[in-house]
Amino acid sequence: MVRNGELFTSWLVDFVDVIRDSTVGYPLRDASLAGDLKAWTSSLTKAVVLSCERMQWRAAGKAHKLELLPKAGQEYLSLDVMGFDPGSLCGRWPLPVAAFELENHPTDDRVAYSLWKVLCVKVDLRVVFAFRTDWDTSSRSVEAIADDVIGSLSLQQLHDLTGDTAMIFGNRGNAGNFPDGFFKSYLLDKEFKRFIKADRN
Repeated sequence: MVRNGELFTSWLVDFVDVIRDSTVGYPLRDASLAGDLKAWTSSLTKAVVLSCERMQWRAAGKAHKLELLPKAGQEYLSLDVMGFDPGSLCGRWPLPVAAFELENHPTDDRVAYSLWKVLCVKVDLRVVFAFRTDWDTSSRSVEAIADDVIGSLSLQQLHDLTGDTAMIFGNRGNAGNFPDGFFKSYLLDKEFKRFIKADRN
């Protein structure tokens, strides 16, 4: 039995390893420092797809076409990145194992919508990325979005929610501390209806 948070923690280790590679991480770092959110999203998409591949999943995302399903595509169900576990394939239309949304809009409502979207999908891992200019703003956004979206779920809906759900906030960070100073991750605690800071170590 997989314990709560184990899959997210495992994926997060691979994600951080991917962005430590200068060919992937430097464009992401530079986009963060410049506040270039279009470039940030593009670089982040590549990093998330590569992190899925490190998990031995096959991934679809913008500019990363997947020819696994009978309908080849980049973004399925309007989700930014979707991961499929080849080990669980048993037909032509396999269900995904992971869903990711990469939201660069500054409003909490847009990030909340991205969280709502991934909650509507039955997967083992849901991750929503967002970008804020500073950590105080990120922290306030996490609390507000949890109150808004998770607070809207009934006890039965929370009970039925399986898998790991997480939010990761990006920031302009510190040029000398990449990637640790550029991302903070939060894992959903269903019991308390809030996101708690996730420790990679």
